[in-house]
Amino acid sequence: MMYSAYQAQADLMSPMRFFASLARQTLNGPLINGYGHLGFRQLAAAYELIERAGLSHGRPSFGIKTVEVGNREVQVTEENTAVLPFGTLLRFKKDVDIAQPRVLVVAPLSGHFATLLVNTVKTMLPDHDVYITDWHNAREVPLSAGPFGFDDYVEHVIRFLEVLGPGAHLVAVCQPCVQALVAAAVMGQEKNPAVPASMTLMAGPIDCRINPTKVNELATSKPISWFEKNLISTVPKGFAGSGRRVYPGFLQLTAFVSMNYSRHVKAHLDLYNALSEGDEEKAESTKAFYDEYFAVLDLAAEFYLETVRYVFQEYRLPKGELTYRGRPIDFRAIRKTALLTVEGERDDICSIGQTMAAQDICSALRPHKKRHHMQAGVGHYGVFSGRKWASQVYPIVQNHILASD
Repeated sequence: MMYSAYQAQADLMSPMRFFASLARQTLNGPLINGYGHLGFRQLAAAYELIERAGLSHGRPSFGIKTVEVGNREVQVTEENTAVLPFGTLLRFKKDVDIAQPRVLVVAPLSGHFATLLVNTVKTMLPDHDVYITDWHNAREVPLSAGPFGFDDYVEHVIRFLEVLGPGAHLVAVCQPCVQALVAAAVMGQEKNPAVPASMTLMAGPIDCRINPTKVNELATSKPISWFEKNLISTVPKGFAGSGRRVYPGFLQLTAFVSMNYSRHVKAHLDLYNALSEGDEEKAESTKAFYDEYFAVLDLAAEFYLETVRYVFQEYRLPKGELTYRGRPIDFRAIRKTALLTVEGERDDICSIGQTMAAQDICSALRPHKKRHHMQAGVGHYGVFSGRKWASQVYPIVQNHILASD
């Protein structure tokens, strides 16, 4: 019922957004815009905000066409290397003659598409052969594909690493740090030849008992039955995944926005002012961010509920109680995979200490194979995106990979 109500509202808003788009284009057209009248610009800005007042449910483009490698600019093409029902192994293929370290970037499955990490990928591309987990929108996955739970996510990571082959490197950002750590341990236990040479865990909830954030407190404030009753809905008719139980992306986005509501309101007021004043550079920067931020995907109910329960409520990983396909996980099996953990000083989603906990969990790793970095002056997104990521965090990640290659 909840999902159907949302979709009905979105369908009703569609004509309004369409007419707002027509009005904006008319006001910005040559017959009117040529006069540069402030009143017209303000009206066009208002129409554009109405036009943008909605969510997208399709993956935005990564938009990476070229990258500079050495002294030349080379073309980048997206290549679907392996396709599974719930995710695609996407490669950013470059026309280069030299062999570069193969890196699997594991993107979060938390309401946004893998394009949330476009800045991460762009920064790594000149020096690495980059692949990413391009997760599918659960509302587009038919029921015949079966369920997708916590263990299925881990299995996807393992299968993708097997496609990359021995000697590849693993970089996990935010929520999938847990699954990446599990995948490395399981592959170590099974003596899988594709066990990653290195693993970088960035701002992930390895042990949520340490310095709990608002996100952690929310997860423990209600029993799991509350989350299932109030946040899980059924995909309505008209979609490939009709009938599948999901945690809708629009609900997850609502939760994210509510955490920093005043900041988002101010951002849109600033966008209106930038459009009204003709500050195209500032407006485009804001629009680019929200084009990505407002592109949402649904999570399979099994994955969402199991993640909340295992990671955020029961702390199964740090307590040594986590299993994979019913079998205990021995993290001492991680012996060959060098570990780097990265945290942000001002992270209000995954606080200091939560990711570093992996250092103790990987107890069989020798000291020279473990390293931790705390990046000063950044919040959650600054760990893997932005100026300090590119200039201060990335060089450490790059050196970690090179030393392990």
